[in-house]
Amino acid sequence: MTPAAGPADPTTPSPDALLAALDAEQRTVARTLLGPVAVLAGAGTGKTRAITHRIAYGVATGTYSPNHVLALTFTTRAAGELRSRLRALGAGAVQARTFHAAAMSQLGYFWPDTVGGHAPGLVESKGRVIAHAADTIGLRVDTPTLRDLAGEVEWRKVQRLTYDEYEAAASERTMPRDTSPSRVVDLMRAYERLKDDRRQMDFEDVLLATLGMVESEPRVASYVRQQYRFFVVDEYQDVSPVQHDLLRAWLGGRDDLCVVGDASQTIYSFTGASSRYLLGFGSEFPRASVVRLERNYRSTREVVHAANTLMRGQPGALDLVAQESSPGPDPVVLPCVHDGDEAATIARRIAELVTGGAAYGDCAVLFRVGAQSAAIESALARNGIPYRVQGGKRFFDRPEVKLAVHHMRGEAVRQTDDELLRRVELVLQISGWTRTAPEGTGAVREQWEALQAIMQLAESAPADTTMQQFTADLVDRAATHHEPELDAVTLATLHSSKGLEWPHVVLAGVAEGLLPISYATTDDGIDEERRLFYVGITRARRSLTMTWSAQGSSRGGPRVASRFLAAIGTHTADAERPTGA
Repeated sequence: MTPAAGPADPTTPSPDALLAALDAEQRTVARTLLGPVAVLAGAGTGKTRAITHRIAYGVATGTYSPNHVLALTFTTRAAGELRSRLRALGAGAVQARTFHAAAMSQLGYFWPDTVGGHAPGLVESKGRVIAHAADTIGLRVDTPTLRDLAGEVEWRKVQRLTYDEYEAAASERTMPRDTSPSRVVDLMRAYERLKDDRRQMDFEDVLLATLGMVESEPRVASYVRQQYRFFVVDEYQDVSPVQHDLLRAWLGGRDDLCVVGDASQTIYSFTGASSRYLLGFGSEFPRASVVRLERNYRSTREVVHAANTLMRGQPGALDLVAQESSPGPDPVVLPCVHDGDEAATIARRIAELVTGGAAYGDCAVLFRVGAQSAAIESALARNGIPYRVQGGKRFFDRPEVKLAVHHMRGEAVRQTDDELLRRVELVLQISGWTRTAPEGTGAVREQWEALQAIMQLAESAPADTTMQQFTADLVDRAATHHEPELDAVTLATLHSSKGLEWPHVVLAGVAEGLLPISYATTDDGIDEERRLFYVGITRARRSLTMTWSAQGSSRGGPRVASRFLAAIGTHTADAERPTGA
């Protein structure tokens, strides 16, 4: 049952106000509320803004009932961001979930009636189960090989391949070290047996089981299709075959589907993601509307030019048009002698940016593989530069943050007339925060920065926000990993940087063997590395610095500059020649 509509919230934007906040192309997206819609949205073009305003406009005009809309994305953080934006636009009742969360909810709801009993539990550590499975068949593997085997298990499932089909397809894949396709299949069978014995499922099973339930149980299909009438899928270039098939099962014969994506940001092919569903959307849905978002609001003309030049001629590439009117610096290439020299060069570059007026939190250092981080961390620490590692200890898991949120939950139940900022300030002082930052770096400064980030969230909250609302937002942020920004340099792999942006970006290790990575030997593999480099470039708002070193470890061979530097026109003699420490 759809609840009766209550009185309009005076703070909710009107339909006209929702459209007025958009550019012409985004407005077309928002107004096209029915039927299939593909939004080809380049980096920095406001795709999240366009789809959240579209949903809110559909709700505000009465075209959508909020509880009949499902917005889907791929990470809990992205889903949390969607929910936060929808709340601000008066469409907080719309569900925004990851594919896995939506499937898990349906599985838990329908399992008792369709199968009986409770749904199986989730595997907590796939690696441990695969290691046990390897032992049962006498297969000795090290930790890196174990990770590769887990990737093969996942890839077969999301591609919906039988064991025989996987073994046939394996001839085109790079197998885990010293492991034949037939031996990998033996491992997969043993892994599935172990899970069955333990009555457990992995994340891929959740999608497959939900798909099977919707396809084979008419009652389940009918219920789901009555519940969800309109679908929006963000980052559609990352959809896998099983996610695509599950989406089609949810739709049934309907086509009220809006997908948003950028083929140039397809960087998860190794997990089964494919841009073919985005690029072939018009063929799959012949009456589809296709809208291109190419106005880049993020980066300077110089950064946008480098990104366009890199991707020119690639399938599905968009031609971004920078909306930033003031010129920025040209991208800079800093060749280095060896990895230690490169790390020191990066630290000096960060120091120069900060001296020039940037905050530490305005800067990010991105790299292809996590092993590159250690030398950079050491160089930053030696120079007293605060940093945080993306994917490291989560903000809301820090002891001082946990304590502050605990105190705030207690404070939120007290009814007082004090304004939000005053109450937050008092709670943070109990947790160790002071109005003035401590001098220097280290653990004390890191603790203060974490509490200061909560204070900044309170300062940026709407004036009428209550303590209860602010605390509820903190709890929701913790659940969805939607973390506030800290005044520290971000270190991140290129893969984990997707969806983020900074004023100043340093791309480290732009050399053959690192970017593109050494095992990318096919045309498809090189194309994926090119897209990864594109993602790195388009994270930068104002300045882009690229570094590479001619020598790795003492036992490593010589390196040359990446072919991608030539592709963006920075492969000059100076870019090729290390300058020395």
